[in-house]
Amino acid sequence: MTPSIDVIVPSYRRATDLARCLAALARQEQAPARIIAVARADDAPTLAVIRAAAHPVQLVTVTAPGVVAALNAGLDATAADLVAFTDDDAAPRPDWTRRLVAHFVADPGLGGVGGRDFIHQHGRMLDGAHPNVGRISWFGRCVGNHHLGVGAAREVDVLKGVNMSFRRAALGGVRFDERLLGGGAQVSNELGVSLAVKRAGWRLLYDPAVAVDHFPAARHDEDQRDQFSWPAVHNAAFNEALLITEHLGGVRRTAFLVWALALGHRGAPGFLQWLRLLWVEPQRATRRFTASLAGRIGGWRAAQ
Repeated sequence: MTPSIDVIVPSYRRATDLARCLAALARQEQAPARIIAVARADDAPTLAVIRAAAHPVQLVTVTAPGVVAALNAGLDATAADLVAFTDDDAAPRPDWTRRLVAHFVADPGLGGVGGRDFIHQHGRMLDGAHPNVGRISWFGRCVGNHHLGVGAAREVDVLKGVNMSFRRAALGGVRFDERLLGGGAQVSNELGVSLAVKRAGWRLLYDPAVAVDHFPAARHDEDQRDQFSWPAVHNAAFNEALLITEHLGGVRRTAFLVWALALGHRGAPGFLQWLRLLWVEPQRATRRFTASLAGRIGGWRAAQ
């Protein structure tokens, strides 16, 4: 029998985007068993879109802020064999659920499947191609590039929240980590779930043909896209450090801390990245570095 699939869409104050997402889900070649939209109880415009949908949408309300609470509430409402996730500012392509289900049917060892999100910004689609997607190095450096992946389907370490799905049996008792910081986005939430599924012995697959169109919308918290925020950098560095440190063992934990504090990456710079950024953004470099440093150390300590 073909396994059933539920789709979870958390949403907050993006009524127009959500309407586009729900319409795209209604056009799926393989209809989901249930479309579950999770919204804040006090977000009237979002609730109105869900209730006015021309196709059945199950509404789940939450009172706690942050996407983690919404994702977990959505999980609690599912009953299908497979659980897929997308964002309210995305529009899965018509063959999305069909391709997801086909991968799970073809390979019983798959715990999760995801794909490419084609990003649309400023009236155009970001172009590019990258073969290295969704990997974590031996010392804990995360490589994303899910929006640029090309080529054949392949195994990865991490899926991206806007386009990911899991086998219910692989999730077991796995939840989105409520320790993650952030008032809304709580970045890296998919990292924790992906790594937990892999630790349980399942494999994750990335297939660029499993596609959604992604229209990044404004966030209604401290983490604004393309704008510097000390709390947002701190929270992102904390979340990444917490999840990676818990995933790694022995000497790899120490290697991650050394890499993170000495080099890091542009979003969460270490010492050497800070020196480089002094030439690129001299007004923000030191604040970005101190936010990253505090977040890294906090995440490391929380994982002990």
